[in-house]
Amino acid sequence: MITEKITSENDMSVGQRKQLKRFFEDMFGALDFDSMLDSLCLSKDSAQEIIEKINLIKPQIEKSVIDVLVENSIVDKRFKLFADLGVITVPENYVHGEQLGSLNQDEFYYFNDAITDANFPNPSRVLKPGDKLWVRAFKQVVPGDTSSEDRMGFLKKLNAVFTGAQGASLVYQQKRSQLPKGFWYCSFDEKERLWKDSGGSHRVPSVGAVSGGGFVFRLGDFAGPWDGSYVILCFCDKKEL
Repeated sequence: MITEKITSENDMSVGQRKQLKRFFEDMFGALDFDSMLDSLCLSKDSAQEIIEKINLIKPQIEKSVIDVLVENSIVDKRFKLFADLGVITVPENYVHGEQLGSLNQDEFYYFNDAITDANFPNPSRVLKPGDKLWVRAFKQVVPGDTSSEDRMGFLKKLNAVFTGAQGASLVYQQKRSQLPKGFWYCSFDEKERLWKDSGGSHRVPSVGAVSGGGFVFRLGDFAGPWDGSYVILCFCDKKEL
């Protein structure tokens, strides 16, 4: 299926893409595959098993390469990949203006009643049915605190999109079993896109994975400090041909 690529001014340039493609062609073309195969000392049966499974192990190889590239592309070393949650797909019956209201609040240990569709109507990226997003969680690995501006700047370097409370709700619905326990998973956005409470504070939606196994959906303070217990959700477009 052919789908339209979603691009932004932060996407890599045509020249950069050509350079990286040439690098991979040079690297893999220069490998001595005969020596590599000799060093494996494969039996006929082992070689045949690999040949039969080649389509299964190809994604594992690709993921290993991607992981290395991601690790080396992170220019802000205060944050490190904590969990690769894979791809979420926005359901076909998804309605942006009804998503938060459709959550079963009884499933949560605590659910902030200000998390409503009326309070979070306008995230930077309004999701649509069929959208695919690659979701990763990044953890602060330095002592002390970082600001929301620090974290937003980091996300922009990763070409993230900001999906607001709706994105956090989909992570809960589709990926909650993969969230390491004892941390808050925060869905940041531009301050003016966030709900402002009666005290003038802009609030950041956060899903908490409680150590006992339950979940909390609460709101943090954009102006407040963030430590390592508050993990950054990073949503990136999954571009497909």
